[in-house]
Amino acid sequence: MPELIKLDMVDLALAIGLMVIAIGISAWEQLGLELNLSVATGRTILQLLVLGYIFDFIFAVNNIWAVVGILAIILTITAIITRNRISQKIPQVLPLVWIAIFVSTALTLLYTNFLIIQPDRWYEPRYIIPLAGILLGNAMNAAAVAGERLVTTINQFPTEIETHLSLGATPQQAIKSYRKEAIRAAFLPTLNQMMLIGMVTIPTFTNGQLLAGVAPLEAVSYEILLIFMVAVTNLLTTIFVTKGLCRQFFNSAMQLVR
Repeated sequence: MPELIKLDMVDLALAIGLMVIAIGISAWEQLGLELNLSVATGRTILQLLVLGYIFDFIFAVNNIWAVVGILAIILTITAIITRNRISQKIPQVLPLVWIAIFVSTALTLLYTNFLIIQPDRWYEPRYIIPLAGILLGNAMNAAAVAGERLVTTINQFPTEIETHLSLGATPQQAIKSYRKEAIRAAFLPTLNQMMLIGMVTIPTFTNGQLLAGVAPLEAVSYEILLIFMVAVTNLLTTIFVTKGLCRQFFNSAMQLVR
C-alpha cells in the first residue's frame, strides 16, 4: 500500500492560493464576499491548526481523562449551537439538548466499540474521537432541524392544539402529528444520504481514508458502519429532543404555555 503523501508548509501555502483565487473571483464578479472569505479562511486555518495540536497531544498521552475532556467540550459546544438554532427563549433547552445528544451518541458508541470495533481500550483516541466527532456533528444538525420545526409549528397553530386539549386529548396526543413531522423532516437528509451514498458522490470519510492509503474495501466497510451509526444517533436524538421540547410547552395542568 503506498504511503500517505504528506503536505509541508509550501503545500499549505499553495492551498491558501485556492482561497486567494476565490477572493479574486468574488471581487471580479462584484459579489461582495471578499471580507467574508478572508475571515473564513483565517478562521479555518487557525481553528484547524489548534485542533490539530490538541489532538496530537491527546493521541500522544492516550489518557482517558484527556479523551473524555475533549469530548465533553465538543459536546457542550454542539449543544450550545443547537440550542441557539432551536430557540433561546424556551427554558431548559440547553440541558435538554445536551442530554439528548449525549445519550444518543453514547449508546451508539458503546454498541460500536464493544461489539464491532473492540479496541484494546474503549477510550482509544484513534477511534473514539473521530467517531464521536462525526456523530455529534450529525446529531447537532438533526436536533436543530427537528427542534426548530417543532417549535415553529406549535407557535403557528396554538388554537388547533388547544382545541384538541379541550376535546380531551393529552398534550402528547395534541401535538403528536407535529412531532412526527418534525422528526421526519430532520431524519429525511439521513435517509436521502443512505439512498444515494456511493452512487452520486463518494462520502467524505471514504475520501479521507483513500487519501490516507487505506484499502478501498476497508474504507467502504468503515463508511457503512459510520452511516448506520449516524442513522441511529440522529433518530434517537430527534426523538429525545422533540419529546423534551413538548414538555416545555405545557404546564402541570396540561395547558399550552405560549
